[in-house]
Amino acid sequence: MPTTHTHTAELRSAARHFGRRRFLTFTGAAAALAFAVNLPAAGAASGAESDGRRITEDPFTLGVASGDPLPGSVLLWTRLAPRPFESGAGLPRERVAVRWELAHDERFTRVVRRGKATAHPEFDHTVHVEIEHLAPGRVYFYRFRAGDWISPVGRTRTAPAPGARVSALTLAAVSCQAYHDGYFTAYHHLAQEDVDVVFHLGDYLYEYAVNATGGARAYTDRRLPAVFNRETLTLEDYRLRYALYKSDPDLRAAHAAHPFVVTWDDHETENNYADGTPENDVPPEEFLLRRAAAYRAYWENQPLRAPQRPDGPDMRLYRRLRFGRLAQFDILDTRQYRSDQAYGDGWRVPGPESEDPARTMTGATQERWLLDGWRASDARWNVVPQQVVLSERRSNPTAGYTVSMDSWDGYPASRRRVLDGAAAAGVENLMFLTGDVHVGYGLDIKADFRDPASRTVGTEIVATSISSGKDGADRPANYDDLTTANPHLRFYNGRRGYVTVALGEENARADFRTVAAVTTPGAPVVTAGSYVTEAGDPGLKPA
Repeated sequence: MPTTHTHTAELRSAARHFGRRRFLTFTGAAAALAFAVNLPAAGAASGAESDGRRITEDPFTLGVASGDPLPGSVLLWTRLAPRPFESGAGLPRERVAVRWELAHDERFTRVVRRGKATAHPEFDHTVHVEIEHLAPGRVYFYRFRAGDWISPVGRTRTAPAPGARVSALTLAAVSCQAYHDGYFTAYHHLAQEDVDVVFHLGDYLYEYAVNATGGARAYTDRRLPAVFNRETLTLEDYRLRYALYKSDPDLRAAHAAHPFVVTWDDHETENNYADGTPENDVPPEEFLLRRAAAYRAYWENQPLRAPQRPDGPDMRLYRRLRFGRLAQFDILDTRQYRSDQAYGDGWRVPGPESEDPARTMTGATQERWLLDGWRASDARWNVVPQQVVLSERRSNPTAGYTVSMDSWDGYPASRRRVLDGAAAAGVENLMFLTGDVHVGYGLDIKADFRDPASRTVGTEIVATSISSGKDGADRPANYDDLTTANPHLRFYNGRRGYVTVALGEENARADFRTVAAVTTPGAPVVTAGSYVTEAGDPGLKPA
């Protein structure tokens, strides 16, 4: 973090004399020193408001997006960035009026609502518009205008009315899109899929450096600025990195085609951090400043509603969405509140440290919220979009096997509490949607993973990465070991892509969609596997 040595010493001294909350209050008074998280204020704090007519270059270079559909409400997003790879994106530090339209048709002959929002420089000229009092279960089209510039058209939808009898819902799940590992070809195909909503399960961006040729993309016709060839640490770093990712045309197309529901994992901030514990040996107060910068940039650049706006290094990202009586989605945050990884992280032999019953993946408050939500649910399917693999994954079928300390295997007591809570709530059709591991899995969730004959209590669908891990392989090197050691693992594929899940009253069907390459553009998409789980009879079967 580019603070001076004197400033760093001041921050460390402050942390020694103040608790975490008091420390953050102390540093909040020095926002310019820390991470510039000043909020827009009324009046002249942001200067005069411009009508945008002085903008001489297209400000909608990063596209449009929508998210978190509610019954009768949509959330629309855009960011003004005429020069997205520059600090400030080529705009002066003044407020800009942005007009929006919502219509029944993409030609905007039947406009439903119009309005004006303000793009604040304090939020890097991002715009979040929450439109209320719409018809439930409807498709809408939207666009923005700044000065004489008109954005691309986006397509979104509202959720069905509470209690509505919904017969079908199709979702897509995606995760892990390292820009430097390849093209976002999977998004090109996802933009053309007929899905109702996309769940992004984490690692929307990576903090690692991206060189001038885009890493594995190996650009020959362009050069990326040197500003990307370093790890993200500051608010400006994270903002610029989102600009790089959102400059990708396939990602922009997917956002414009479908509403997204997003949750983060680790790389949006730093690899494998746990709550306030960083991966690397830096003072915790410095990491919390970095986390605050990362969280703020995440909210600015994602289609998230006002309750998710961060407060310093804290952000309430776990939340609940419902689609009539067909599905309840409990979106988790398994990164911000977790205990530190046992045994120094990595794949380790489980033991007393990892099996400590006090360890938590979710934190007590989020765990209570999840179990309370299940007790109150009347949905046919209870779906949990979250980050890391829930089901047990033994590395090999022999004694002395290892498991991942970063996944729920490193927090077995926490997993046990969650699964016991689902059983106590009478949840019959439980499904976890997972990302993180850069492969596609289909897993049966067992009452006791040590006993293959124990009852199956749910299904876990793991979406492979969009690009992370480069091209991958249909049959990874550890395929035999992993499938033999884990008989509840029904499907395993190591290519890039996404998964679609069609929820119905009688069953749910998962189609694992993959592309053969991401290090070169334009690969076609295929279905690598299709599996069905029946309502009332959990467990995956080939479709």
